[in-house]
Amino acid sequence: MKNELATYILVALGLSMDAFAVSVSSGICIPRLEFRHGLRAAAFFGLFQFLMPLAGYFVGAAFRGPIRGYDHWIAFGLLAFVGAKMIKEGFEVRTDAACDEEELRKRNILDLGTLVLLSVATSIDALAVGLSYSLLDQPILPPASIIGVLTFLVCLAGCEFGKRLGAVFERWAEVAGGAVLVGIGIKILAEHLSNGL
Repeated sequence: MKNELATYILVALGLSMDAFAVSVSSGICIPRLEFRHGLRAAAFFGLFQFLMPLAGYFVGAAFRGPIRGYDHWIAFGLLAFVGAKMIKEGFEVRTDAACDEEELRKRNILDLGTLVLLSVATSIDALAVGLSYSLLDQPILPPASIIGVLTFLVCLAGCEFGKRLGAVFERWAEVAGGAVLVGIGIKILAEHLSNGL
């Protein structure tokens, strides 16, 4: 149980890093970002990060039977792909704190439409993780809940960090989150292969 909880927390932290990076950059780019704005953004990010794994889980349930023989490879592939993508994006993130008008428009969490789009965009990876849990026939409600709550907390902190500390967190959060997901994918594959020996 302790191992499962630790894995849930690591997955949650890894997945929350996209939303954390957006929160940090919003804190940098939006001059008068108030705590209530950060609270609303964190709630949206957390809600979508909770819902997407559930959606992925139910999609995966429809395909679980036919692919049971190689489900561990698919789970590994999904986690490795998502993790590698996050690492790549982390190295592409701008590290300067300058925010032009276009950058501000893309990250304006004060606008409800933009906030919803950012919430969906940063939670697509969680959909893939939910699919992985389904293929591995693992429960989804505990990890989805932990993902949602941790994302909420991390994003709330991210808005405050952005206002105070700058863009350095934005870059390395994505890299660290991606590395965690790749590591968990490798762990899943290694456990399955060692059980087969």
